Amino acid sequence: MAQDSGPMPQGVSHFTLENGLEAVVIQDTRAPVVVQMVWYRIGAADEAPGKSGIAHYLEHLMFKGTDTLAPGELSQTVTANGGSDNAFTSWDFTAYFQRIASDRLPLVMEMEADRMANLNIRDEDWQAERQVVLEERAQRVDSDPTALFLEELNAALHDNHPYGRPIIGWRDEIGALTRDDAIAWYDTHYSPNEAILVIAGDVTPEEARALAEEHYGAIPAKGQAEPRLRPQEPPKRTARRMEMSDPRVAQPRMIRAVLAQERDPGAQQEAAALTVLAALLGGSSQTSVLSQRLMMPGTALWAGASYDGLSLDRTRFTLSMIPAEGTPPEEAEAALDAALAQFLEDGPDPADLERVKTRIRAQEIYSRDSAHGRAYEYGQGLSTGLTVQDVNDWPTILEAVTAEDVMAAARQVLTAQGSVTGWLLPADAPEEDATAAPPAAEPAADPALAEPAEQTEVQE
Repeated sequence: MAQDSGPMPQGVSHFTLENGLEAVVIQDTRAPVVVQMVWYRIGAADEAPGKSGIAHYLEHLMFKGTDTLAPGELSQTVTANGGSDNAFTSWDFTAYFQRIASDRLPLVMEMEADRMANLNIRDEDWQAERQVVLEERAQRVDSDPTALFLEELNAALHDNHPYGRPIIGWRDEIGALTRDDAIAWYDTHYSPNEAILVIAGDVTPEEARALAEEHYGAIPAKGQAEPRLRPQEPPKRTARRMEMSDPRVAQPRMIRAVLAQERDPGAQQEAAALTVLAALLGGSSQTSVLSQRLMMPGTALWAGASYDGLSLDRTRFTLSMIPAEGTPPEEAEAALDAALAQFLEDGPDPADLERVKTRIRAQEIYSRDSAHGRAYEYGQGLSTGLTVQDVNDWPTILEAVTAEDVMAAARQVLTAQGSVTGWLLPADAPEEDATAAPPAAEPAADPALAEPAEQTEVQE
């Protein structure tokens, strides 16, 4: 049994099998349903240069059967038993899950363990699935000016770190991936000692452990898990700017990104302050700093901030804005800079800080109502280097954030020299192509979150 340094939340238990498979069980008996998630500590940022997209490509191939399961049979079996399944790939992890009636948990554990150990990539499948991935990229990225813009902005932000590569991969490199590449990736990384099993729902810790021992315990580890060492970013000394125009873009939009501290084991305080800062600046369309200073006066249709500290290496702090109709981009950006400068001078209003912390605390509580959400919380935390104790401690660390902590974080990310500011602008279509393509869809509430291949690529 793995040891944890503090008390576990009610209903949560944690153990590690002899082969290195780490497991978290979250008992929730409110409904006779269970979620199984298997997270592998391997993602797009671990790919070798020239092999971008292999992590996501193998995610697709994991649905193509084993020595005993036909292609597609796992998903078909889950559906036939009233459940659902899917998978997703990030820079830091690849994960697979099923949601099903709790009495079917042995069935899905048996099938998931089978593909952990016995994937069979058939000659007739690998090229066809590679074409599926290429078509996915064409649909989600190559035909979407916002996705292309965000892909280039992200590459500009990272000079050296593989986070600058798209999760789905560069088109030419996807097209060159082979069956041997996929088998090598699977044989090297899909091992119980590089995986996390999370079971959430109507199951006891004893039942979950017995099933894990039965189905996963006999799978041998493929050697020792290697340290996840990646090239890191050098110090940034200059701010950068980029601009892209496209006739499919309906409205100008700006995104400014800067590298920021991630959540680290035993050291999550700065990430907590950045979380609160993002919520203060852009967490509400009515009460946030940027809403009050840009949206309410009519300078911007949208202004927001975003940050996610669950990352193995340095992550991003992002500001985004859509100017109001008739407001020139340079005028809107100047207003944004003025609002940020005023915040750096004044600091957070005490009532606003307490309201934001209350909202974050409420969100943490509400998230516990979802077995899937809690499974995701532990899975993503452990696959990005945190411990179970770090995940448990996060709400308390958030609660302890002070105004001084927020201002220290603000000085780190709002005055950083290494920011990248990008504008995506409308452009007049060439006369002969004026009706060739419809305008791009309107952005999501926060354009910084609209990048199709940023967080996950979902196997449909």
